[in-house]
Amino acid sequence: MKGSSYVFGINAKGILQHLYWGAPVDVEDCIPLLTNRFHSSFDMELEREIEEYSFWGGLVYSEPSLKVIWQDGVRDLCMDYEGHQITKQDGKETLVITMKDSVYPLEVHLTYAVIPEFDLVERSVRIVNTGEYEIVLESMQSAAWSLPALPDYRLTHVTGKWSGEFQLRNTVLSEGKKVLESRRGFTDGHANPWFAVDNGHATEERGQVWFGALAWSGNWKITAEKSSFNQVRVSGGINDFDSEWILGPGESFNTPMFVGGYTEGGFGEMSRHLHHYQYQYIIPSQEPRKVLYNSWEATYFDVNAKDQMALAERAANLGVELFVVDDGWFGARNHDRAGLGDWFVNQEKFPNGLNELIEKVHALGMEFGIWVEPESVNPDSELYRQHPDWVYHFPTRGRTELRNQLLLNISKPEVKQYILTFMIDLLSKHDITFIKWDMNRTITEPGMKDHPIHRQKEVWIRHVQTLYEIWAELRERFPHVAFETCAGGGSRIDLGILRYADQSWPSDNTDAFDRLSIQEGFSYAYPPKLMTCWVTESPSGMNKRVMSLAYRFHSAMMGTLGIGSNLNEWSDELIEQSAGFVQQYKDIRPVVQYGQQYRLPDLKHKGVTAVQYVSLDGSESVLFGFLHSQRLGEPLPRLRLQGLRADQSYRIDQLEGTWTGRALMNIGIELPLRGDFDSLMYRIQCV
Repeated sequence: MKGSSYVFGINAKGILQHLYWGAPVDVEDCIPLLTNRFHSSFDMELEREIEEYSFWGGLVYSEPSLKVIWQDGVRDLCMDYEGHQITKQDGKETLVITMKDSVYPLEVHLTYAVIPEFDLVERSVRIVNTGEYEIVLESMQSAAWSLPALPDYRLTHVTGKWSGEFQLRNTVLSEGKKVLESRRGFTDGHANPWFAVDNGHATEERGQVWFGALAWSGNWKITAEKSSFNQVRVSGGINDFDSEWILGPGESFNTPMFVGGYTEGGFGEMSRHLHHYQYQYIIPSQEPRKVLYNSWEATYFDVNAKDQMALAERAANLGVELFVVDDGWFGARNHDRAGLGDWFVNQEKFPNGLNELIEKVHALGMEFGIWVEPESVNPDSELYRQHPDWVYHFPTRGRTELRNQLLLNISKPEVKQYILTFMIDLLSKHDITFIKWDMNRTITEPGMKDHPIHRQKEVWIRHVQTLYEIWAELRERFPHVAFETCAGGGSRIDLGILRYADQSWPSDNTDAFDRLSIQEGFSYAYPPKLMTCWVTESPSGMNKRVMSLAYRFHSAMMGTLGIGSNLNEWSDELIEQSAGFVQQYKDIRPVVQYGQQYRLPDLKHKGVTAVQYVSLDGSESVLFGFLHSQRLGEPLPRLRLQGLRADQSYRIDQLEGTWTGRALMNIGIELPLRGDFDSLMYRIQCV
């Protein structure tokens, strides 16, 4: 790899032992590390604390990577190295190591794919039953990442809740385990499957950081475990809580991919590596994301052709490129208590069908998108009345309703086909280029009717696998359609769903100030292009906070811009002003959606959030600055920029004069931010 080395080997006991992960070294330098260590009979084999993939069995008490039950009741593993192979797959150099149990018919293939330009390693595992009996997989993690010895270990992660996702947290790891996880059936907004570890002193601009992100959209678990001997290992994969997978004869199971990386460039470079890795290797489309309008906050469930056409005219005057109709267009969907699951166009609301509105939207120069929530159903719906056993439930228990909804068991073939049929019909009969796929329901009472009793705990995995299958088929049939992932806000955002989704909805909270912290936490792992951000009303519905139009637009322009206000209540003057901001965004969109992002921390102690975007060639940059509140009449210190060419001269719109990149990065600029909730956007270009 370009700026790091990742080294492991087989020790004298035949254990696949991790040796080194960090700045570049030669393999020969690591040979002295390949040793056996012993402390006492009361402690595990110390070299197994750094086992490359932890097989449960023998003298080991740490978090296992793989744990099984054999048909005769034996519950451990004794794995031997069988061989390895190096190939090229999808343009990546890939190493596959084969391990076999010494007695039982099981093969484990450890896969490593290298992304050298970003110092990343993609890891996953293929587990193969080569025998005649079923094997119960109790835990099958994707990877275990062993970290080098550090004086202290600081774990950085995100936490949150509905309307407050992606809040940054950090904690010092002491002996024991720190577990990040979801048990709700999707990725979850209370945590996200990403981590970073440093020695407690890394900053945005410098310092060693080890990090990883898991590609799984269901129950997941990341465990950071520190032993009594100052060894830290971070393991992660599908959550083993209430989970088992029955591996039949001749069958295999593939764990989700877990990508890990190392940088000496601090948290900023970590994020930029992850961003551009996703642009190049993960997301399905390289097309720029369009400026969209969503009608939800204007009409809620009171959707009809006439009002939507009026909104479309106002949106077109703004310069919107994509008009999206949200919930309320189908079935008896006049509120959130009925109609979900009945995916036919409401004839009272659209007497001439959807195409009348779509043709109007196209005539106004915009593309058309629509909202769906295929995984859920209202009990008050034709679908539920016909198929009450299609939902997850336990036969002797009540069926918990959340948002007046139940959740469909989409792994049932007939349910999967129902979803595919109506989605294919919707996209075939209408010129739709954007789908907002929502999910407002966690999994409760996770029983699967007609599924074998001893395989009921497969529910969590089967839901996600089926979801991926549905999205994969829809993307193959309709490659021109972009998909947005949404789950009550930001509860389904991870590298797994982003293989199918062109963008994501990070939070239902559109308060422009709250969004700054949500968007900051999002940016640690995920890139701006994938983050949909709306301009909505002031005062905000969330906090009743009053903010200027400029502040609201500037906050939303830091990702993929959207507008979600009730345009029918906007004056012509407000529409005209907003159209100016939309055009500004279109002008800077290539830099925001494809450039390098820099979080500028210099003035954070003064209540300033500053984020900069720089084109890949360094010729153009965009700076956003936000002041929470001015205190004691004090002016702000100068803000130092990043990522520019040192010897190049730059001009800044709204300011007179020119500056060298060196001056902007070392001396900085003054920010004329004053009062409460003030903001600015500077466009910085080569002279």
